[in-house]
Amino acid sequence: MLFKKKQIQDCVIIGSGPAGYSAAIYAARANMSPILFTGFQPGGQLTTTTDVDNYLGFPEGVNGNDLMNNCRKQAERFNTKIINQSVNRVILSNKKGGIHKIFFENKECIESRGLIIATGSHPKFLGINKEKKFMGLGVSFCATCDGFFHKEKDVAVIGGGDSALEEVNFLAKICRKVYLIVRKNYFKASKILQNRISKKKNINILFYSNVTEIIGNDFLEGIKIFNQKNETNRTILVSGLFIAIGHIPNTDIFKNELDLNEKGYIIVQKGKTITSKPGVFAAGDVQDPDYQQAITSAGTGCMAALDLEKYYLSI
Repeated sequence: MLFKKKQIQDCVIIGSGPAGYSAAIYAARANMSPILFTGFQPGGQLTTTTDVDNYLGFPEGVNGNDLMNNCRKQAERFNTKIINQSVNRVILSNKKGGIHKIFFENKECIESRGLIIATGSHPKFLGINKEKKFMGLGVSFCATCDGFFHKEKDVAVIGGGDSALEEVNFLAKICRKVYLIVRKNYFKASKILQNRISKKKNINILFYSNVTEIIGNDFLEGIKIFNQKNETNRTILVSGLFIAIGHIPNTDIFKNELDLNEKGYIIVQKGKTITSKPGVFAAGDVQDPDYQQAITSAGTGCMAALDLEKYYLSI
């Protein structure tokens, strides 16, 4: 084992995406000797992205796996202890300066006065064949991340809420045609977003519609759509399919320990990473339903480590 079981740690980090590794680097440089649990998906969602073109410092872009491997190496350079296991339970103290218990595989427990949660979120899937197979090969959950690869091409977006219309608005600026596929006959999105897309001539809205099949052998080539109202099928050729039906924060183990909002995201103080329990901080997508970008996650990881350092000065 990489730590002494009876020793109380200064900093435990749950999650190994940009937020977790950023927090580890800053915590290590502050002499907090962080221990980081990678979780079930080491490297987070970026490991499912082939090319990352919008992360600062990579003018030619970078492979998602390569980026996260470099983040891990950088954290290890500052002597972060990385454990390739998942945390399955926590018992959090209500007292300032109290000790938090973190349980992981094999029912082992580690204790720490400081905890940074960076467990991220995962996208909602449609549940159809080839959906996961073609992630990064035409299927995407982020237009800001992957829209550039479909410049001057035809794409489709699935969803009717704010996230979907924001994706459509972004893609309409760079793509030849954008199909917006909506299951119901109305939008859940705000009126301002509806008005915005109504002014774009290259957006084709398909109400009462579901995607029933993804077409392609090695990458996405098109989709089949079923119209519930007319009970008709049609096939459209697109190079990109953007699924925007929501994300689910990875907060199951914190439901009875921390304050969460109605969607399950960890509630933090405005402009901070401070949660409802003293000594516990949250960074990245697990507390951010709005931006969910690698660079903002890394920023809040830094903030969480700095907030933890300030916390120790106050006890």
